[in-house]
Amino acid sequence: MPLENISCQKSFGGWHKRYRHRSEVLGCDMVFAVYLPPQAESGAKLPVLYWLSGLTCTDENFMHKAGAQRMAAQLGLIIVAPDTSPRGTDVPGDPDGAWDFGLGAGFYLNATQAPWAKNYRMHDYVVQELPALVEAHFPASEKRGISGHSMGGHGALVCALRNPGRYQSVSAFSPINNPIDCPWGQKAFSRYLGEDRSRWREWDACALIAQAREKLPLLVDQGDRDDFLETQLKPLALQQAARLAGHPLTLRLQPGYDHSYFFIASFIDEHLAHHARALGA
Repeated sequence: MPLENISCQKSFGGWHKRYRHRSEVLGCDMVFAVYLPPQAESGAKLPVLYWLSGLTCTDENFMHKAGAQRMAAQLGLIIVAPDTSPRGTDVPGDPDGAWDFGLGAGFYLNATQAPWAKNYRMHDYVVQELPALVEAHFPASEKRGISGHSMGGHGALVCALRNPGRYQSVSAFSPINNPIDCPWGQKAFSRYLGEDRSRWREWDACALIAQAREKLPLLVDQGDRDDFLETQLKPLALQQAARLAGHPLTLRLQPGYDHSYFFIASFIDEHLAHHARALGA
């Protein structure tokens, strides 16, 4: 599958690059970013951390704001940041132009309802198509970690819980932990998946953790001044589900922090170190 390089910048001895490609899974052109640390020039295959961003974001938010490149360069860790949704004039968005559904709000699931089912298959894109592309074109090993923020934190948890053995590490910042029980999740799931709520459980971290076949340790950071803490994110629901399932979870409620990238930048080095230990970076 061909890649079109659309930008390239030197960063901490490595390279930040953006690529466009045709996604067969999503039926549209997609853009993703990759940070290649200086160790990539040796030809050795390096572990990869996949970062999933939140509502309204693209690949650029994390790469521009998180400040992850310095530590990734030290650790020899490739970072890949996909877009949050299929894009294009032929891809349906929210009919009312709302920011929390449709374009920029793919929720990292596989939609089953028309007209969304044709394009909104972000789960398969993130878990299968994109890694195959990355591992074919870059010095990337099959050692994979996954992380994300907000909607992307939900995506990271769900991708890891649904695919035992696919990832060696997982973490999240301010994830939507229990989407079947919050307004953002209910709006998205009812449209993408239909009104049968039993099908929603297949994409909810709190439901998935109860039946997870792999006990991959979860690292979750959450700011206690996050405006979405109580109504949308519900970290205590994840904590309870993990306790009942005996699933290893480190949930850190960080005092004074909100939902922004100031929060992510403050703790990203600790998350990268968490992934590097598990990935052998």
